[in-house]
Amino acid sequence: MNKRVFIIHGWDGHPDEDWFPWLKKESESWGFESYVPQLPQPENPRIHNWIPQLTRSVGKVDENTYFVGHSMGCQAIVRYIETLPEKTKVGGAIFVAGFFKNLTLSNDEDKEVAKEWLETPISFEKVKSHLQKSVAIFSDNDSWVPLENQDDFKDKLNSEIIIEHNMGHFSGNSGTKKLPIVLDKLLALSI
Repeated sequence: MNKRVFIIHGWDGHPDEDWFPWLKKESESWGFESYVPQLPQPENPRIHNWIPQLTRSVGKVDENTYFVGHSMGCQAIVRYIETLPEKTKVGGAIFVAGFFKNLTLSNDEDKEVAKEWLETPISFEKVKSHLQKSVAIFSDNDSWVPLENQDDFKDKLNSEIIIEHNMGHFSGNSGTKKLPIVLDKLLALSI
């Protein structure tokens, strides 16, 4: 079976932004079937509609299925993996600017949206039973995702932690149109 990678955008995101088109093209050149699904209402992300859409987009999952998430997309991937049937394994995941405990937000409307994602429990033990390998990448100057979020990835998912310098939130707003570290780690996970 071919290796597949699902690249999951974050809050207010879409498939044609940032480094997603670049990663799709590059991973396809390495033989992956690559998908960047559009999740519903990205400006108002909700667990109850993002996870079912991700489930439909992925279809049958196995050890040749990989995930790359950005920001809220990391949460979506973990919550999706949590729903998998017992003994199902995925190939691996790369989390870019992911968070479980803290987001730096200024307005009350954003805080209300984030609250659901920050406070709805996750069974990390269940996630780990499906996810053998993962990498979490952070920037030391991300204005939304503080570095303290790395602890959950390291301690609860056994993720390899990488801290990049001056990459902001790894978005087009900070000039990120390519992210070679993600491709390198995807290839390393899939060996």
